[in-house]
Amino acid sequence: MITPTDRQWMQRAIALARSKGSTPADTPIAAIIVIDGRILAEQVNQTEEHKDATAHAEIMAIRAAGPVHGDMDLRGATLYSTLQPCGMCTMASIWAKVGRIVYGAGRDDVHRMYFEDRHLDTMDFVRDAWRDDLVLEGGCEAELCASLYYRPQDDVPIEEQGNI
Repeated sequence: MITPTDRQWMQRAIALARSKGSTPADTPIAAIIVIDGRILAEQVNQTEEHKDATAHAEIMAIRAAGPVHGDMDLRGATLYSTLQPCGMCTMASIWAKVGRIVYGAGRDDVHRMYFEDRHLDTMDFVRDAWRDDLVLEGGCEAELCASLYYRPQDDVPIEEQGNI
């Protein structure tokens, strides 16, 4: 269940995403990892900056959170993401033992280019994981988050589509 505290953290993630740029072409995706009310890490998508396809906001936040936390095991932490995590980021969250993922815009709110698969959903990864203690909740400030990205009906130039 999305709480008022979740909405506050998502507002912070939205502000962080906007710091990356003001158009969908800037890929303004942000992730924050919180444990016991304390931020372990907050990062934006850095794929273009690092020329690294794995430098998604969630991955960058997981990488930064471990040293701050003193452990790669992030059990009890919540990962907030402005966009529903892709399969790679969901699997990384599973391996990092994040306890909960709260995201804003979902697959149906944004252009298909943001997801690598037509039929799988991150819920499939969570359902099929060996862990049964990961909670995935979407729709937190969904409309505000979706406004950061290309929408399903947008005519996005092929050269801007990462998964085509």
